[in-house]
Formats: sequence, C-alpha cells, structure tokens
Amino acid sequence: MNNKAVILGTNYYIGLSVIRCLGVHGIHTVAVDYSQENTYGAKSKYCSEQLVSPHYKKDTKAFVDFLKDYASKQSSPPVLIPCHDTYVEIIDDHLEELREHYLIPQTEAGLYTNLMNKEALHRLAMDKGVAVPETIRVNEENFFEKIETIIKYPCIVKPVDSPTFVAKFRRKIFKVHNKAELEEALAKVKDAGLEVIVQRIIPGFDDHMYTFDAYLNQEAKVTHWSTCQKYRQYPINFGASVYTGQKYVPELYDIGAKFFEEVKYKGFAEIEFKKDAETGQFYLIEVNVRITNFNSLLYKIGLNIPYITYRELTGAPLEPKAIEEDTNIVFWYGYEDLLAIKDYIKTGQLTFREVFLSLFKPKAYAIWDWTDPAPALSYAGIILGKVFKKVFRIKKADGLNL
Repeated sequence: MNNKAVILGTNYYIGLSVIRCLGVHGIHTVAVDYSQENTYGAKSKYCSEQLVSPHYKKDTKAFVDFLKDYASKQSSPPVLIPCHDTYVEIIDDHLEELREHYLIPQTEAGLYTNLMNKEALHRLAMDKGVAVPETIRVNEENFFEKIETIIKYPCIVKPVDSPTFVAKFRRKIFKVHNKAELEEALAKVKDAGLEVIVQRIIPGFDDHMYTFDAYLNQEAKVTHWSTCQKYRQYPINFGASVYTGQKYVPELYDIGAKFFEEVKYKGFAEIEFKKDAETGQFYLIEVNVRITNFNSLLYKIGLNIPYITYRELTGAPLEPKAIEEDTNIVFWYGYEDLLAIKDYIKTGQLTFREVFLSLFKPKAYAIWDWTDPAPALSYAGIILGKVFKKVFRIKKADGLNL
C-alpha cells in the first residue's frame, strides 16, 4: 500500500479514530494540524507521521499549497480525509486542484457545501420528498406572524453556515421561547454577519434522534450502511453524540439511501433524523459530510469507514456490508457525557437511576483504547491543565477580592 492517508485535524477524537482505523491495517497515516498543541490524536501508536501546516482559516491559500506540495513529493497520491467541517469546506472550494494531487471520494464541486448549508439542504430535501421541519426564512414577509402561526414557540434559530456559527457562539443553535428572545437572537447573528433560519422543534426527547450512516461508491450507490439511535448528547437537546447506540431501523435506509443516491453523493455521509414523538414521522435535521463523531462505534460493529474509503479509492474495494440487526453496542464519550448527565438530571429530563441502568452496555470509546493508551493519557493531561487554570483563576480572583 504505497498510498499514504493524510488526516486533517487530530485535536479531536474523530481524527484519532481515523488514524486507528487505518493504522491497524498497516497504512501510513499522516496527521496534519496547524499546531502540535492538544493534538492528542497524533499520539496514537498508529500515527506514522505528523506535520504542522499553515492555519487553514487564517491563510487558506498557504494551507492548500502546503497540502499540494506534500502530495507532489509522494510516490503515489495520498488519500485525503478531513475530520472537521471547515476542512471539508476548504476541500470543496479547491476540489479540482486538490484532486490533481489527492484521492478524494467526491467529484462534484459544491455538493459538500450544499449539504452542509442548512438552507440549501432544506430546499434539496424538499425537492427529493424528504420531510424536514417547518422553516421560516428571516427575509420572508410577515415573518413574526408566520413564527406565531406556523412555527410557534419555543423554536430554534439555526445557522445556515454551522462551522462559522459554532466558532462564534460555541453552540449549534439558539433556542428561543418568545418574540423578545427571537429578536435578541436575530440581533446577535446580524451583528456577527451570519445567516440563519428559524425552525419548528420536532417533539421528542433526545433518544428520538437517529442517524443513517452510509458509504457510497464512485457510482454513487450505497455499499455500506448502518443506523444508530442517540441516547444522550452534549450540549443536551441540541448537541453532538456522547452516548449513542447502533439500532437497526430499516425505514431510515429507505429514506437515506434514496436521498444520497439521487443527489449523486460519493464517499461517507451521515443523515441525522428526528422521530416525531407524536406522529412517528422521521424528519431530516442535518447531514454530516465527514467522518462521524461515533466512528469508533461503526468500526466496532464491523464498518471501518476510513478503510472502506481507502480501499475503494486505491482500487481494491471491499465487499458491500450492512448491519441489519441490533448489536447493543454504544459509543461513549465519557467526559462530555458526564457534563450532559448533570444537565439532564438538573432539568428533570432523566433520573439518576435511568442513567445508571443505561451504562451497562458494551462500549466503543471515543478516546480510550487499552492497546493504544497514549492519546487518552495526553487528553487527560489537557483536561487537567484546563481545570488547573480555571481553579488558579478563581483563587487569584478571590485573592484580589480580599
């Protein structure tokens, strides 16, 4: 296997899981980050090489040139795997020139961005007959009247461009309970120069969130897939998976596979659905066009997505596979799940007993691996460092108040 795998972003556990998934098969993995600080994923024994690049946002041209220069020095074109939405956006913006140097599943420039863009996705889903939450755009006539009669409160203010919104506000959405809160949220995003839409909240607890995870080959046909059910997320109610289990839901395949194949998608992607607690209907919430947060779960149930990607792009595709049974295995990101549990219990959404009983399932860990402990130890050091700084600041502030 002469083709290296270049992984963009190892300061988060998605990059770590990609490195492990490829490294176990002896593939040369290259971790690329703009800094070596907090890149605990690169501490894995399966990381073959670590590179420091220009900052992907502060100097995008230099970052792209860096990637092209690295690939031009290799004997075979590397496989390029982004592990963060912003990396995906950059690849999409420079797809043609990067495909001259790298193996990348997607061939249609702009498709990644259209699926990540919440407004474009909403229109595309409706065009393909996929149910989406009722949505009002800020520039529509009789905006507040429509909110009152169609959307109703509480509702969510959702960004069109999620990565930029999250970077600015450190949250995925604004939940508003009345007109005053909505006006305040709209003022904030206007000041930040961001676009948003307003959506109805589909009724149901967080365990009504489901996913369809699929790999589509270069003919845009689903070859590998599974479905999963979220149990807890952080931040609670509108966050990322922290405790998610594989759950076979064939209806999601019927919806998801048809959608992805009709838009001619290639590579791995994930649709997040919410099941309406009152009607049972599944609504498309968003699409992730990079490796999912719970990639370690997919690996444990038998779908090694990074390796599936690598093998197809290097000309030796694996046999198709679907997980059409319940395995009872869950993904667990322990640190953030503890934070989530505290909030679920505080708000009365879960009891301690319910949480305790849920923990006795076989697990795929976000970071911990007995055979590869260095990343977890590095991550623990990062967390302890943050705690120490916070405590030190508090003590320092108390000292100033004496």
